[in-house]
Amino acid sequence: MSTSEVSKPEVLTATKLSPLYMELLNANFIVHDRLHQTDPTALAAAAPRIRAIAAGGESTVSAELIAKLPALEIISVMGVGYDGVDVPAAKARKIPVTHTPDVLNDDVADLALALMLSVARAIPQSDQFIRQGQWLQGGMPLQRKMSGSRLGIVGMGRIGQAIASRGLAFGMPIAYTARNPRPALPYRYLPSVTALAAESDFLVVITPGGAATRHMINAEVLKALGPRGYVINVARGSVMDQDALMEALEKGVIAGAGLDVFAKEPEVPQRLLNLPNVVLTPHVGSATHETRRAMANLAFDNLKAHFAGVPLITPVPECR
Repeated sequence: MSTSEVSKPEVLTATKLSPLYMELLNANFIVHDRLHQTDPTALAAAAPRIRAIAAGGESTVSAELIAKLPALEIISVMGVGYDGVDVPAAKARKIPVTHTPDVLNDDVADLALALMLSVARAIPQSDQFIRQGQWLQGGMPLQRKMSGSRLGIVGMGRIGQAIASRGLAFGMPIAYTARNPRPALPYRYLPSVTALAAESDFLVVITPGGAATRHMINAEVLKALGPRGYVINVARGSVMDQDALMEALEKGVIAGAGLDVFAKEPEVPQRLLNLPNVVLTPHVGSATHETRRAMANLAFDNLKAHFAGVPLITPVPECR
């Protein structure tokens, strides 16, 4: 190992990371790539030197893993969500956790609107209608108008507000529910998800994952949304009771769904794949070149700030 390498901090990756993030990590740190998954013996040997964990939004960083790293100083997540990180365990060791909010707001909000339009206007099905030569036999069935429909947003953080602003451009009356009302916003607040669903044509889910929101969108909520309502999930698969959703779609309890996230990714149940009233995307809310580069840069900049001894740029709320 060269002198320059010895001076570099050592970092453990928690999962397979974006090549954009890995490029920055490899250029500036000594990287131990997923040793806890691939080589526990090597991890034990390197553990006294590992000062950081680099994670993704879907990574699991357990209390057990944190306990194995006595020199750990920071956990940097490339993603806005960090529900797989045991933040209380990190805080107990005074280890800050950072994430990458704001830089992905526009992309996730854009995808939410794209899913709304796609499921309401049957855009994927229309594409196949032409490719399979069915247009030659007659036109597509009529679909659902989105403009002017009622938009309900579950979660009114940065991304929720970006979705709302796009909804306004479509002339949609907007209501929301969240842990707390936001009086400064010009949208109507409803105290529960069920109440919001009952007054929505499109229910967009953009609330954090984790135990507190697990199966928040359940059979009761879907029944309240009703047979002309659509649910859009760009949050976490855990927020949706996926079995209840499939039953609601099969029985016409709701009109349709647009899903970017699933209960057990990348596995998607065949029941969902068989449904004609669903549009599916493979967790690509932030998946553009521009945004993934910005996320990688911010995740790296948090690490760089820590090792330079300057304030972190975007610690998670629990660590501020």
